[in-house]
Parts: sequence; C-alpha cells; structure tokens
Amino acid sequence: MTDSIRNFLLPAFVMLALLPGCSNGTPQPQLQESLAEAPENQFAVRGFHVDLRIQVMTMEALKALADELAGFGLNTLVMEWEASYPYLNNATISNELAYTREEVKEFIAYCEGLGIDVIPLQQCFGHVEYILRHDRYSELKEDRKEISQLCPLKEEADSLLFADLFADMASMHNSDYIHIGGDETYLLGHCPACSLKAATEGKSKLFVDYMKMMCNIVIDLGKKPVMWADILLKYPEAASELPKETIFIDWNYGWKTNYFGDIAALQAQGMEFWGSPAIRSHPDNSYVTCWEKHFNNQRDFIPYAREAGYTGIIMTSWSTSGLYGFTWDVNYEVTDMEQIRNTYPLSGFRILLASYAEALKTSDPLDPEAFVARYAADRFGLTEADGKLLWEILTIPPELVVNGKPATSASFAEMRRPVEEAMAKMKSLKPIYNRDEFEHFRLMLDIRDHYLRFREAEARFNSPDFGADDRDALAADLEGLIRETKELDRRFARLQKGFLHESEIAQQNMIRNRKLMLLHRRLTGNREV
Repeated sequence: MTDSIRNFLLPAFVMLALLPGCSNGTPQPQLQESLAEAPENQFAVRGFHVDLRIQVMTMEALKALADELAGFGLNTLVMEWEASYPYLNNATISNELAYTREEVKEFIAYCEGLGIDVIPLQQCFGHVEYILRHDRYSELKEDRKEISQLCPLKEEADSLLFADLFADMASMHNSDYIHIGGDETYLLGHCPACSLKAATEGKSKLFVDYMKMMCNIVIDLGKKPVMWADILLKYPEAASELPKETIFIDWNYGWKTNYFGDIAALQAQGMEFWGSPAIRSHPDNSYVTCWEKHFNNQRDFIPYAREAGYTGIIMTSWSTSGLYGFTWDVNYEVTDMEQIRNTYPLSGFRILLASYAEALKTSDPLDPEAFVARYAADRFGLTEADGKLLWEILTIPPELVVNGKPATSASFAEMRRPVEEAMAKMKSLKPIYNRDEFEHFRLMLDIRDHYLRFREAEARFNSPDFGADDRDALAADLEGLIRETKELDRRFARLQKGFLHESEIAQQNMIRNRKLMLLHRRLTGNREV
C-alpha cells in the first residue's frame, strides 16, 4: 500500500478515539470505540456509497476504504460500479477501467470479513448513458439524442436486459439487497407512447409499472430491491402498487424536509425508508468544495432521519453530476461522452467520513466547528487555535462562477480575497501527523486560487475592451498560469498515486486545465498541429 493511501485510509479511530502518530506523519495503530456507545435508536444499516462512474479507485484503495469504514463502525457499502463492473453476458458495457471478476469477488469477500455488507447499485431506468451509448442497446432509448433514460414501455427488451444484469450482480454479491436506482428520470413521459400513457394514466403509473417490473425481477432472485425515492415522492399516486419488500432512500443534501414530496404519507402505507446525506454533491467541483454545506447536512439530516424512523443511512459521495456532454456523429450516434462536473477525488474527504461517524454516534446534532477543532488536534497534532483556523479555511465562501462571471455581484478580486486570506492562514498550519491527508486541503485551496485567477484573465478576454493589441499581454499572463498548473498537476498526481489509476489521474488533470490551455492556444495560434 502506498504512503498516500495508508496515511489517508489506514484503519482509523471510531468517533475520534485516536492515538497520536509518529513525527514523520504516519499514524500509529489506533484504538477503536465500542458500538455499544451508539444511541439506542441506531440505524440498522450504516452505509457509505462509492461512485465509480469516474475516478475509478484502485482495488488497493477500495480495500483500504473498507478498512476505514469498518473502523468507523459502518456496516454497509453501496457500490455504484457502473461501467467499471465486469459484466459477463453484457460485456459490451464494461469500460477500459473495469475490474476483473476475480477482483470483485475478492473485494466483496474482504468487506464481508470486516463485517461490511456490499450492496450493488445497478441503475435500470435513468442515468444509463453508459449502457445506451452502445449500439447493442440503442433500441431501448427513450430519446435518440438524450440517452440518459430507457423507454419504460419496451417491457420485454428492458426486462430481458435487467434480468441478466441483476442476476449477474446477485451471483457476485451476497447481500440481501440490490439497489436499482430509479432517480432523476428527467425524460419520464417523453416519447409519444410514454406521453400517451402519462396523459391517460398519470406519470406515477408510468413510473411505478416499470419499477414494479424491475423490483419483481430482484425479488425473484431472492433479494430486496432498494431505490431512490425522489420520483416516487414527486408522483406518489400509484406508490402502493410497488412490492412491499421495496426500500426507498430519501436523499437530502441540505434542502428542506419533504423537498421531493410527502414522505410521511408513504411511511403511513408501511413503506420502509433509508436516508442519504452527501459529502460530495452539487455544486462541488474540482475548483470548489462546499465544506460547511456538507458538515451542516450531517448536523441537520442525520438526527431528522433517526427521528423520522428511517432504518438505514447511506452517505453518498458523487464524483460527478451524472450529466454528460456528447460528441455525436450523423443521426446523433454517440462517438464519445464526457461527464459534466468533476469533483475532487474521495481521497481528500476523510474529515467528512469521520464527522459522519461522529454524527452516527450520538442522538445530538453534530457540532461541525467543534468537530473540526478536535479532528485537527487528534488527526494532525494541531493546537486548538490552529483548529479554529482550519475551520475558517474550510468555510470560506464557496462562490461560483457562472458564464464567466461571479454568480453574485462580487468582482473576481472580491471572490479571491477570502481565498488569499485562507492561503495565508494555511501557511501557518504545520501538521505533525497525517501530512499527506492535510496536503489535500492545501492543494484544493491552491487549485481554487489558480482557477479564480484564470477566470479573471478569461474575463479580460471576453471584455468589450479586448482588442488585437491585448493578445500578447494576456497570453503572457496565461503562460504564467500554465507554469503554475504543472506544479499543481504534479502535487495532484503524487497525492492520488495508488488511489486512482494513472490514466484517471492524467484525465482529471487534463480536464481541469483544458480551458486554460485552449484559450492560450487561441491567443498564440498553432498551425503546426
């Protein structure tokens, strides 16, 4: 195991029962706290969601994560393998980063040895671009251009495909559950046939009839279906027709209760719910992480889920938005596709995993600021004052840039000011232990500053005052940023080594820098390539 993985994902304390590490930054073996201290109404399912749509982790890193989660007292992993799964009969779906079947079997056995149940997540309705991009499955599309969703009225072909995919998952995973997705079906009722059914019978009936078919396939395999609850909550009229074995997940990333619909009304029908907060979600991306939002999400939602009688909790962690841009050929034939939004890899978010474990430990709401101070002391050997500084750094305003401009009335100079102040504070912090983990905070902040300086330069290029005489000066400024980004790339690669595959590291660096490089090329010209 590489040092970067070990320092970040070593089996760790539960709820901050931590022994200090050695002076070189490597932690010593750590004590684990008894789950007997958990609240009486502890969730039966305490899980974490791994999103492998992009940023596919090495098997070594996955095992290290399982060690970490077991140490935190979690007992469930929801694996959204997507195209990294080694499908047997539908091998067309698997991509170049797919694990082998032997690797998946070994990983599941490893997790089970730690007391972790591994639930596969196999999308079967929306978010299936990775399936529908292939000609083999093109007849299942709801729309020939927007390939995120299957047509739910092609029952025979749909059921044949997912009977095979679910059976494949069941043959490899010993869990009692299969997560069948079902969220964000944006095209529900889109094609002429679906539109007619939605108009005559309702969108709820259209959705439920299809998901009932999928649930029954899972039940026939001896498993319990799990599904995201957002669409059912929006269109609940036919909800009672779903099999009683189905479990619904209310995902809430910081919005008001019942954001999607009346959960209590479905619970009154006897439906079982799990809850899902998030440690990475919109609008997080490579250039900004909404730390305070995620801490507060845990503070607010986990006590609510416990009080609402949810029997499980699954912390989600999204590598991307689940939306894609496409390169099309004639007739909208997909040549290639690329995700919209890339978040910083999971390797940088151990602090939010630890706070999740802390929030599960007690019935009282998490105190994020106090937690960060304790974490800074126990994990990094920082002082109490340093812990307060770390909180201030993590909670700088996560202002967004929209269409090349600050989303608020602030200028770029005003957006950069708190970042520069945070960078100055960061320089004063000298962690004693787990230095590589701490370096993720530094790198995220430096990437944020570099990004804002680029966007400021880009705004000059788009200004009405920009003329031909300004090209050389702007190009020179961009060349300075390009020199800086090479060092950022090197730091990113070092911290992700062994955690992500080398090709994924290179891809993430390329995506992060692409707009900068394209603008520089536009300004300087290049007729040789």
